Amino acid sequence: MKRLLVLLLALAVSGALFAGGGSQSAPSSGTAPAPAKEIRVLLANHPYGELLKPEIPEFERQTGIRVIVESLQESQLTQKLTTEFATGSSTVDVFMSRPLQETLLFNKNGWYAPLDAYDFSDYPANTVDIGRKDGRPYVVPLVTEWQVLYYRKDLFDKAGLKVPANFTELENAARVLNTGGVAGFGSRGAGAAAVTQLSSYVYNYGGNYLSNNVAVFDTPDALEAIRYYGRLLGNYGPQGVTSMSWEALMPVFQAGRLAMWTDASVFYGQIIDPTKTQIPAADVGVAKLPSGPKGDSPFIVVSWAMGISSKSRDVDSAMKFLTWATSKDLALKGMAANITMARNSVWDDPQVKSIMNPGLIETRVHASQNGYPYDRPFMSSVGKARDLIGEVIIESINTKGASNRLQAMATERAAAVNDLLKADGEYGAK
Repeated sequence: MKRLLVLLLALAVSGALFAGGGSQSAPSSGTAPAPAKEIRVLLANHPYGELLKPEIPEFERQTGIRVIVESLQESQLTQKLTTEFATGSSTVDVFMSRPLQETLLFNKNGWYAPLDAYDFSDYPANTVDIGRKDGRPYVVPLVTEWQVLYYRKDLFDKAGLKVPANFTELENAARVLNTGGVAGFGSRGAGAAAVTQLSSYVYNYGGNYLSNNVAVFDTPDALEAIRYYGRLLGNYGPQGVTSMSWEALMPVFQAGRLAMWTDASVFYGQIIDPTKTQIPAADVGVAKLPSGPKGDSPFIVVSWAMGISSKSRDVDSAMKFLTWATSKDLALKGMAANITMARNSVWDDPQVKSIMNPGLIETRVHASQNGYPYDRPFMSSVGKARDLIGEVIIESINTKGASNRLQAMATERAAAVNDLLKADGEYGAK
């Protein structure tokens, strides 16, 4: 009987605990512990994204906020964000994005949360303006990039060449250096990826992609630039260049099989990484893009920014992460890794000036004074537009700039880009 009473008492206690939702684990005060905060962050497979990842555990330790990180190649990141936002299935809180690639579309659809409380005083006004809508800021600039010429100093010295100052000299240097298993010249050739790098050549020939929101890359000036770019890569580029973006060109340069390479300034730090390159840093030069027949204007753009999703379920934690990830301290670490950060103050830092490649500093000054603020058509359907322009670029490379159907092809693709602008309500001057 005594055993029966003990058993009944035990059952009664456990039943009460079950009915109370397991309150035996709650503090004596009777209040349940606050759930751990957690945010989802999408980063690009980009030098700054790579710099940020190992720093995140310290942010977690300081804030108690758990960060779920995903790192994606840039086109995959755009696709993932667009798909999740468009379907309403996103759990993203903070994400990197490309202002020239996504801002118009994302702002049009209300996918960014406004950042009225963020302090933008340390940024050039034009880098912030590209992410504004109706006067309100929606993204924080992370990285500015401009087009530069990376070149092998040792190969130039051996050949008795000076750094090319114009496109004629650039083509001649590519021809001379294209020997002994070394490609004379490299730049992006993979269709859509090539559009950004072609842009400076188009500007320096007097052309453009859009004028008053109308496609004009089929004009004589723009077409001459496309032919020149195709001639350079077709004659002196590495094998398979029409499938190469920067990820494929960099190891070719690092392996000593590329004499010159025009691309974004942000890659210098990776190029000279001693764990990945066979070329001593002392043999890698950085110079401004040579001038063209009608201009000396490389692109200078906000290549990457960071924003908060308008659907974030924890905007406070998201803002804490955004503020930390875009802080001056991390920007200084970026500069130390030769990543060209957007904050003004880091460029004035004495320690940064003492370690930064002088060529980067000089080319930034030139680009900021003479550069063009876009490296692609600035439009909502920019991805589709890049695909169309990329087809023209590949045709030019494959024919070494001599295609007799390039004009018709460019005119047809320009009409298709105009159709995209009309469908998005962006066609014509604004």
